Amino acid sequence: MDIENAVDDLDAGASPGAAGDRPSALSPSRASDFMTCPLLYRFRVIDRIPEPPTPATARGTLVHAVLERLFDRPAAERVPAVAADMVEPEWARLCEEDDGLASLLPDESERSQFIADARAALTGYFKLEDPRRLEPAEREWYVEAELTSGLRLRGYVDRLDVSPAGDIRVVDYKTGKVPLEAYEASALFQMKFYALVIWRLRGVIPRMLQLMYLSGDGEVLRYCPDEADLRATERKLDALWAAISRARETGDWRPRPSRLCDWCRHKALCPEFGGTLPPLPERADPAAAPAPAEASAASSGPAAASTAVRAR
Repeated sequence: MDIENAVDDLDAGASPGAAGDRPSALSPSRASDFMTCPLLYRFRVIDRIPEPPTPATARGTLVHAVLERLFDRPAAERVPAVAADMVEPEWARLCEEDDGLASLLPDESERSQFIADARAALTGYFKLEDPRRLEPAEREWYVEAELTSGLRLRGYVDRLDVSPAGDIRVVDYKTGKVPLEAYEASALFQMKFYALVIWRLRGVIPRMLQLMYLSGDGEVLRYCPDEADLRATERKLDALWAAISRARETGDWRPRPSRLCDWCRHKALCPEFGGTLPPLPERADPAAAPAPAEASAASSGPAAASTAVRAR
């Protein structure tokens, strides 16, 4: 799990208020959770089982922090050496703010490798673009919009670039592996989610969605959405929300086993692997679920993307 998937929900408040309450909004990470496995969504949103940081998620947090603050520097200083020098001070700052991060790497050799891995990801970033040529309009930008169905969408956009002509580019940094082409649609779902929110907020469809994978030699996945894409995404989210609401009303959060189970941090609780589910939290508000669109397509995953362009 990339750290931004945890951050956007914790900061945006996409989790329910009192234990068991129906969530009032949806973020791209939690939407992806439900499509991956309804039980995973339950563990994270309904049960709210803590997930301590891991070195991988912490590295994502650190790299995002450096890239955000790099643009505070004058353009001429946005070079690899400066970014590398920012890593340890940024890590110290993050550890001061979060005890969980501070205790994550007690061994000095592990810490040294962690810092080296973060610097390697930043090296990958500089292979993909030159930040001296950019002046982002927004960084770590909180967005929220309401659909006509009443469903609220919210989250954090890593970066928003706006050209002199007003064209919008939505940029997201990824510190994980580049997905196989068969999984491009899932990778782009988050970006279409944000494009829909921006369209609702600003009345303008982003010209480009750009996923930047920083590992190894780096790779960029680019996609140009159109109105049909975003209307399809809206229908998908309404149907997904209807399915989530039904699961909340019935208590039926059935697991959906897949190869991703090997990386699930709640595997020990899953009945598919001999675990015992915790009792559902007592509901504080039994209000009826909203009824957006039909939910027949909700379990099929994100709509297939049109051709996306990859570049190294």
